[in-house]
Amino acid sequence: MSLSPDQARTLMHEWVEGPSLRNHMESVACCTAAYARLVEPAEVDRWEVAALLHDLDYERHPTIEEHPFVAVEYLRQRGDVDDEILNAILAHADYSGVPRETPMAHHLYACDELAGFIVACSRVIPAGVADLKLKSVRKKFRNAKFAAAVNRDDVTRGAAEIGADLDDHIQFCIDALVADRERLGI
Repeated sequence: MSLSPDQARTLMHEWVEGPSLRNHMESVACCTAAYARLVEPAEVDRWEVAALLHDLDYERHPTIEEHPFVAVEYLRQRGDVDDEILNAILAHADYSGVPRETPMAHHLYACDELAGFIVACSRVIPAGVADLKLKSVRKKFRNAKFAAAVNRDDVTRGAAEIGADLDDHIQFCIDALVADRERLGI
């Protein structure tokens, strides 16, 4: 038996204190779950759990030597998170050496950097994500100084890995975040 999304959220709150990182994990979960509804509807909860836990150890262990390895080992020892979820968490970090082999892993990777970028874009317009347009996101995407920590190559590679046109992928994630904007506070 695997964790439910609510149990994963509880665990996330035990490990992550910072509201920014919590919001990032929730935003990635929102986009990833939206894709699951299309790709593997019976797996929505599992995809959401993977996304909610993908940066579980980042606040405490932000180095490439530790993240996401510490969290995955902790989750493995708990025994309530299955191998597919653990592999997706590992595979979201290119440097882990774990290949992305499942739709869950590909979509988590595709949503990770992009969700963070969209949230950053939404923070600079008065109405937030509700008024965010694809054109605005694309313009900011070309500005390397805006949300400089977001790896644009990862965003582009993520879209390609799921077989999506980049603009369609961005719009899909904007729409997913708009639908859950009140809960996410964006």
